[in-house]
Amino acid sequence: MKRIVYREWRIPPARYWGILGILATVIGIATLAFGYMEHQGHWVTGMNNSVVWGTPHVFAVFLVISASGALNVASIGTVFRNPVYKPLGRLSGLLAVALLVGGLLVLVTDLGRPERLIVAMTTYNFSSIFAWNIFLYTGFMAIVIAYLWSMADRQGAPFNRSIGILALLWRLALTTGTGSIFGFLVARQAYDAAVLGPMFVVMSFAYGLAVFMLVLMFTFADEGRPIGPRILKRLKNLLGVFVAGVLYFTLVYHLTKLYGAKNDSLETWLLLNGGVYTFVFWVGWVLIGGLLPLGIIYHPELSRDRNWVAAACTLVILGGFATMYVVIIGSQAFPIQMFPGQTILESGFFDGVNGQAAPYHPTIPEVLLGLGGVGVALLITAVGVRVLQFLPESLADDAIAPDEETSSRTAPSPA
Repeated sequence: MKRIVYREWRIPPARYWGILGILATVIGIATLAFGYMEHQGHWVTGMNNSVVWGTPHVFAVFLVISASGALNVASIGTVFRNPVYKPLGRLSGLLAVALLVGGLLVLVTDLGRPERLIVAMTTYNFSSIFAWNIFLYTGFMAIVIAYLWSMADRQGAPFNRSIGILALLWRLALTTGTGSIFGFLVARQAYDAAVLGPMFVVMSFAYGLAVFMLVLMFTFADEGRPIGPRILKRLKNLLGVFVAGVLYFTLVYHLTKLYGAKNDSLETWLLLNGGVYTFVFWVGWVLIGGLLPLGIIYHPELSRDRNWVAAACTLVILGGFATMYVVIIGSQAFPIQMFPGQTILESGFFDGVNGQAAPYHPTIPEVLLGLGGVGVALLITAVGVRVLQFLPESLADDAIAPDEETSSRTAPSPA
């Protein structure tokens, strides 16, 4: 491998400031939406006593688990010593920090009393997974920053692999903890499943890599930096494996639920009679987020077109939001079984009333707040690659994998 040269993102200033202006506008509108909900109260949102985690949590959880998955590229290069992925490590670390900050900002601003965050940060109940996540999130950010230092500074180079291993283990714990927030909640039938922990880990791999690939292709194409077909093929195939893994865990999750007769009503509702949640599951989660990207990635012709690869990444991201919507909101909307086998005719909280799902309709302020988290993540990334040397000058095949190219030329052809 040739010596990799990193330099700043040198697009024309007018275009760069135009991008920042768009992102700043999105963040500003999200700030106004937060102020409106904070001043008026949560009654202006679609949330209620049954659905207490709304659309902002969909954005927040997606961004948090994508942050973990985005760092996967750096882990492959450092921990598993694959030199082809090493030039991508800096951008991988930057994007991980940016996505985590964006997700946490949405979580904080979506709290009913955000000023009481200091209480959550100083008073801990270690029997709650929420308390553990405070340490997991802040620790992840500190470790990734140290990881970036070991990549960029010669003095930190000897510690690069050690920090990389720590970052790998930490992010696996972080994503498992995020999935366990839902998996440990026994009150909700859809949440009560230990498989949600590893399922969120695989989801993070898929969603984080899809975001990383889109950012990589956009920044390189906008400046005219080359990306060789070999590295793009590796990333594309890796994404296909992760998307297939998400579909596998989805199947395991629902087969596990169907195995218990007590969950028949839940599975019938979600898979057949859940209205918008059934539609989002089959069309958003399974079709858009799974089958269509796999069809593009493994198609002999479409997989060679970078525009189609970008489309597959976009579909994975859209499917990720659909997945989070079903997991977070759909699971809350299904009525709690207060008294199994009995029908509740009236309840102030609509729990189990005639088996009806709790009403929830996302409002514009909720969506705008979630988009603000995305804007923050992209703004941090744009500023980072513009100011510091996160992007390699070239990802052409002869620059990052000349040995493979040479071996492919000299290898004897099969008889």
